[in-house]
Amino acid sequence: MTVSVEPTEKSAVSAGDQSAAQALRPHAEDAFAAELASLAKQDDRPRPERWRLSPWAVATYLLGGTLPDGTVITPKYVGPRRIVEVAVTTLATDRALLLLGVPGTAKTWVSEHLAAAVSGDSTLLVQGTAGTPEEAIRYGWNYARLLAHGPSRDALVPSPVMRAMSEGMTARVEELTRIPADVQDTLITILSEKTLPIPELGQEVQAVRGFNLIATANDRDRGVNDLSSALRRRFNTVVLPLPESAEAEVDIVSRRVEQIGRSLDLPAAPDGSDEIRRIVTVFRELRGGVTEDGRTKLKSPSGTLSTAEAISVVTSGLALAAHFGDGVLRPSDVAAGILGAVVRDPAADRVIWQEYLEAVVRERDGWKDFYRACREVSV
Repeated sequence: MTVSVEPTEKSAVSAGDQSAAQALRPHAEDAFAAELASLAKQDDRPRPERWRLSPWAVATYLLGGTLPDGTVITPKYVGPRRIVEVAVTTLATDRALLLLGVPGTAKTWVSEHLAAAVSGDSTLLVQGTAGTPEEAIRYGWNYARLLAHGPSRDALVPSPVMRAMSEGMTARVEELTRIPADVQDTLITILSEKTLPIPELGQEVQAVRGFNLIATANDRDRGVNDLSSALRRRFNTVVLPLPESAEAEVDIVSRRVEQIGRSLDLPAAPDGSDEIRRIVTVFRELRGGVTEDGRTKLKSPSGTLSTAEAISVVTSGLALAAHFGDGVLRPSDVAAGILGAVVRDPAADRVIWQEYLEAVVRERDGWKDFYRACREVSV
C-alpha cells in the first residue's frame, strides 16, 4: 500500500505572523520573489514536471542576466557557468545532487537558490549534525497519538524528505558528512528505489515526479564521516571551487556584504572597496601559502580563510564603522575580525600571523595604516 503525505502550507511553519519582509534572513524564494516571478512569466522553454522554471531559467536565476523586458536578474553565484548547468541538469534527472567543496565555497547558498528556483520552496531542509537521528530523514511519531491509538497515519510525522517525495519537491540535506554513517545510509533506498518504506504500517511513500535531493558536504572540517561508496554512487557530485581570481572574490564579498547590510539596516559605506580588497588579498595569500606576486612563500594557518569568513569580517567592520566610527570602513574596523579568522590555534597560528605581518604587510606601499591596526590588536 502507498500512503500520501498531505501538503503543508509554508506559511504554517513560519514563526508566528512574522512576514518575509521582517525576517532577519528571508528565504531565497521570498527575498528574490520578484526575480523568480519575472523569470516564470517570460520563461517559454520546456519545464520538467512540477518545476517552477525551465532548466535554462534556473541557471539564469543563479548566474544573472537581463530578460527581454529589461528585468535584471542579479547573480547569486559567481563562478564557472558549466558548474551551474551540470547541477541544474542533474536535478532534471533521477540522480541526486551532491555539492562538494571546502568550507566557504557557497554550497549552502547554491543549494538554497536551486531549491527556490526549481520548487519555489527551499525550506524542506535536514540540517546535518553529529546528533542527526534517522527520523530526521525518514519519519517520526507523535508519541501521544502513538500511545493512545497505536501506529497510524495520523500518528506519523513526515520528515522534510518524505514531504518532498510525496509532493514532488526538492529536499535539501546540509552537511551530509556530519551525519553518522548509519543515518546517512537511510538515503540509499530513497535515492535508488525512490521509495520510503513504513514497516510499522505496512505501507510506503513513493516519490512522485519532480522529487529530487540536494546534499552539501565537505571533507576539510574535523568531525566528518566519509560517505559509503553505495551512497556516493547515488549522487552526481559537483565540486564548487574557490574563486579563481582576487577580482572575482572581491566581487562576491562586495555583493553579499551589500545584501547583508541592507537586511541589517547598516548604512552603506561610502567606499569600502580598498579594505575589502585588502582582506581578500590577505586571505588568499595565507590560504595559498604564497604572496600574490609569487615571490614569498608563506605558512598557512589552520583555518580555512574562506570567502564566507571574508564576508563576515567585512560585515562586522561595517557595523563597527556605522555605530562607533564615521561610517567609513577603515583598517581599524576590520583588524580584529581578521585576527579572529586567522588565529584559530593560539600557539601556531599567532606565530604565522606575526611573521606575515612583519614580512609582507609591513613592506607594502599604502598598507601602513592596515599594518598598525593589525599590530595593535595582535599585541
